[in-house]
Amino acid sequence: MKKVLITGCAGFIGFSFAYNFLKKKNYIVYGIDSIDSYYSRKLKFLRLRKLKNKKFIFFKLNIKNIKKLKKKLKYINFDYVFHFAAQAGVRYSLINPKKYLESNILGTLNLLEILKFKKIKKIFIASSSSVYGDNSKLPTKESSKLKPKSFYAESKLITELLGKYYAKIFNLNICILRFFTLYGKWGRPDMFLFRLFKSFIKNNFFYLNNKGNHQRDFTYIDDAIKIILNLMNLKEKKKYNTYNICSSNPVDLRDIISYFSNRYGQIKIKLLNKNKLDVNKTYGSNSKVLKKINFKKKSLSNIYISLNKVFEWYYKNRIYKLS
Repeated sequence: MKKVLITGCAGFIGFSFAYNFLKKKNYIVYGIDSIDSYYSRKLKFLRLRKLKNKKFIFFKLNIKNIKKLKKKLKYINFDYVFHFAAQAGVRYSLINPKKYLESNILGTLNLLEILKFKKIKKIFIASSSSVYGDNSKLPTKESSKLKPKSFYAESKLITELLGKYYAKIFNLNICILRFFTLYGKWGRPDMFLFRLFKSFIKNNFFYLNNKGNHQRDFTYIDDAIKIILNLMNLKEKKKYNTYNICSSNPVDLRDIISYFSNRYGQIKIKLLNKNKLDVNKTYGSNSKVLKKINFKKKSLSNIYISLNKVFEWYYKNRIYKLS
C-alpha cells in the first residue's frame, strides 16, 4: 500500500482532497490537523467524521511543534505529501500576524526539515493567488511579478521560497499550488459565498467590502482536486514547479449577488469602504497547468451552476448553524 500525508486535513482544502483521495485504491492516507479555533471546530470535527475510514489515520497535532511532528512522522515513508495546513484569512493577518509566522512559515519549515531525507515522489505545497497582489498585467501567469499586500500573502510567498530552497539543496520534487478563490461544499464560514448564504437565511445584513467593486477568479474545489490528482503522476524535468489553480474566469461580486437574489430572494446589503489589504481583481492564467496535464478548459465548472449546488447543500445540512 502506498502512503500519502495530508496536512490540514480538517480544513476546507485538506478535507476535500482527503475525502476524494480515499476513493483511490491501494493508498493509506495519514492526516494531520491541530483543530484550530480560527473558525468553527464543530465543522472541522464533522469533516473528520466524514473521513472515518480504515485507510485513514489521523494525528491531532500542530505542525509548529517540531518535536511532536518528528515523533509521528520519523519512521513513516510517504510516497506523496500534500501540505495544506495554514492559517487562512487576509484581514486576520493584520490582527494576529504571529499565527501566520508560526503556522505558515515555521510549520512549513518544520515539515520540510523532517521530509528532506525521505524518498518522496512529490511534495505539494499550497500557496495563494494573493502573492500576485494588485498586478497590472492580467491574467497573472506563474512568471508574473509578485506583489503581496498582506502578511498572509507574504507568509505564502516565504512558504514558496522555502519549497524552492529545499528542492534545490535537498533534491526534493516540490510543486507549488497557487489557489485562486476556491469555493465549494464544506467551505470555510468566512468565505464570501458562505457569508452570503448565511446572511440570506438569517435575514441579516451582508457587509459588502469596497461596495462590491471586486472581481474574483472563483475556482470550484472539485476542479482543483482533479487538477492536483493529474499533477501527481506528471513527470517533470525541474525539481521545483509552480502552477496557478484557477478557472481563469473572473466574476464581479455584484453579479453573483444579483444572480443569487434573483433566484432565491433579496439580500439586505450594507456597503463598506475598501479594506487596504484587499486585492481589486484576481484573474489567473491556467494555460500552463491545463496544457501540462492535457485538461480541457471547457470542462471547468461554471460558478453560477456550482453556486446552486453549494447553496442547496449548505441549506440542507444546516451548515449556517455551525458557523
